[in-house]
Amino acid sequence: MRIASAFVAGGLVLGAAACGEAPKDDNAGGTGAKKYSACMVTDVGGIDDKSFNTSAWAGLQEAKKANDNIDIKYVASKAEADYEVNLTGFVNQKCDFILAVGGLMSDATKKAAEANPKQQFGIVDANPGVDNIYPMQFDTAQAAFQAGYLAAGMSKNGKVGTYGAIPIPPVTIFMDGFADGVAYYNQAKGKSVQLLGWDKATQKGSFSNSFDKQDDGKKVSDALVAQGADIIMPVAGGAGLGTTAAAQASGGKYSAIWVDSDGCESTPNCPALLTTVVKNIRDAVKEAVLKAAGGEQLPATPGFVGTLANNGVSLAPYHDFDSKVPAELKGEVDKIKADIAAGTIKVTSKAQPTTE
Repeated sequence: MRIASAFVAGGLVLGAAACGEAPKDDNAGGTGAKKYSACMVTDVGGIDDKSFNTSAWAGLQEAKKANDNIDIKYVASKAEADYEVNLTGFVNQKCDFILAVGGLMSDATKKAAEANPKQQFGIVDANPGVDNIYPMQFDTAQAAFQAGYLAAGMSKNGKVGTYGAIPIPPVTIFMDGFADGVAYYNQAKGKSVQLLGWDKATQKGSFSNSFDKQDDGKKVSDALVAQGADIIMPVAGGAGLGTTAAAQASGGKYSAIWVDSDGCESTPNCPALLTTVVKNIRDAVKEAVLKAAGGEQLPATPGFVGTLANNGVSLAPYHDFDSKVPAELKGEVDKIKADIAAGTIKVTSKAQPTTE
């Protein structure tokens, strides 16, 4: 549900925020123009969640690199009660662009935006439906479908697993896509790979109830491993690091699939990661901030929805597993991407982004 990353080329971009500094009006050695300030509020996962907060901040940093007239900064929320306070704080500091990160911030962002209708807001992983909020959402079910097919094809035990932090749309959309990918593999191959941790039909499954507590994530994945899962996809932000670290320590007993940002770039557990279901928050934020700083209006409808076709979501490289994934399976995963992008394969989830 959160992200951090630096990979795909594509045209997405969104805000920037420079930690701990107030926006300045001077432009040392620059054009002399007034600075454009982009300010980010993290959710409780924090700036270093190796996931969506990290990715959003990377987008702000990329925007600043592309336009040195942009000043960036962020504030990390310690509790949900901080969301509205932090957003309002940036309004009072007269930030030009205020970015909220994460679906949990939707209500607070809507309230702040309605109270300040002339203020430009952006939000990752939600669409509050307010004219001055630019929503950036991601149909991660598409790339997670690829990951589910891949996991089913790579499992030696015939069991794979997934779990979330909490049951909210930016989390369950990954799990739905993963479940459908496993089912598609079984149908195509006449197999019966079992998915543990999520039932798409009932929308019931395993949750860590935390986006930041690694021990909680590890407990959930330990239970899945005990049931026989040898590939696990945590959709739990920083809590998922408990799973990736344990997978690496298992000496190959099981492996993991990361989400949001390429785990081989954002976590220390690359040797245990089969791949990552990437949500290209970085480029979406970068693009949004650059456009806003350039004077463009950011339309609340439809906002931005990342798909496989526009590179807003993707499957990361296999990295350390590249030599272990059979060429035939790689080809099938690539064909699935093309078929989804072309609409030949329809991927559905109750949690898919809305544009209204």
